[in-house]
Amino acid sequence: QVQLVESGGGLVQAGGSLRLSCAASGSIVSIGLMGWYRQAPGKQREMVATITSGGDTNFADSVKGRFTISRDSAKKSVYLQMNSLEPEDTAVYFCYAVLKRTFSTAYIASWGQGTQVTVSS
Repeated sequence: QVQLVESGGGLVQAGGSLRLSCAASGSIVSIGLMGWYRQAPGKQREMVATITSGGDTNFADSVKGRFTISRDSAKKSVYLQMNSLEPEDTAVYFCYAVLKRTFSTAYIASWGQGTQVTVSS
């Protein structure tokens, strides 16, 4: 079984910072795209940031300049540094990875269970 386990969520005041971490475990031979999505109450899940295996990044317009994404391929991990947090950033944040479980299988998308981020005004 493959698992993506997030950590680092919590409650922070507006203007503060949090760092989310996500580690993949299980039978994995290769990881491609990794990233973070979020879902606020009553809203659809949206992409926050992604990073390719080569290090190319992509960010939602709403977080550009405030969030950074990085990964450690050796640790099968991805990180999201969130600065200048706003109440609008309040959501459940989900880790995402496209990975291969064996060399003969296709890449599949996997999701973590989510971690709550709450930003108070």
